[in-house]
Amino acid sequence: MSQDPQRQSETETSVTAEVFAGDHGDVKAKRHKIKAQVYEKELARLHIELVKLQEWVKHEGLRVCVLFEGRDAAGKGGVIKRITECLNPRICRVVALGRPTEREKSSWYFQRYVPHLPAAGEIVLFDRSWYNRAGVERVMGFCTDVEYKEFLRSCPEFERMLVRSGMILIKYWFSVSDEEQERRFQKRMEDPTRSWKLSPMDVESRSRWLEYSKAKDVMFAHTDIKQAPWYVVKADNKKCARLNCISHLLSKIKYKDLTPTPPTLMARPEAGAYVRPPLEDQTFVPEIW
Repeated sequence: MSQDPQRQSETETSVTAEVFAGDHGDVKAKRHKIKAQVYEKELARLHIELVKLQEWVKHEGLRVCVLFEGRDAAGKGGVIKRITECLNPRICRVVALGRPTEREKSSWYFQRYVPHLPAAGEIVLFDRSWYNRAGVERVMGFCTDVEYKEFLRSCPEFERMLVRSGMILIKYWFSVSDEEQERRFQKRMEDPTRSWKLSPMDVESRSRWLEYSKAKDVMFAHTDIKQAPWYVVKADNKKCARLNCISHLLSKIKYKDLTPTPPTLMARPEAGAYVRPPLEDQTFVPEIW
């Protein structure tokens, strides 16, 4: 995969920066603004590269597992949607598990996630993953101290085992400021098509910002390992976060262009003696528009 220098320069010169507070109040980061035209053009280019990656994964029988973690409303779902919208759902699928059942609660913690891991020729995107234990379960008291400490011990070994088996494991943490998260919460409350995204758990997390920050720091200290490091995505600007994350994902897997040549469409044969049944015998959708 190569980057067009002229296009890269165009992208870089079309953004402006301003300072904002990151995940931790004392950490400063830059918030970028990107022109809509540049964003759409670059996203279209990345979609073509994603298709190339998909064909390579299928051809080589690779097993790719990508974890998306971060605060509520950090933009994880938006990035996942942009990745999957141009890919074959039989090759690239999303896993977003709900609450564990009583049986799952009584089993080995990682057991409910193992069946969803990719087989050969698959890409699996986890919209939240086994790191729920280090985040929401820890902060909200859904697990015991013993279970939490065991997770911190077991998780690095679990991930090393996955990597040793040949799996490509990539972990992203989406970092968003408290001001931007609040703005997105308010927007969801006002938009009836997005209000479902704001759960009671999300509302509760607003009052536990510091607890989530501390839990994230501990999680990174134990699980930011050489075999499967964390990659932090600055996500206060959704469009920049999407482009940056997809570009980075493409850079982590060496692939070649195996895009198949489009097939040649043959001429449609003549109908011959075939007679279609009367249209009155069929039920049509009302043509309102």
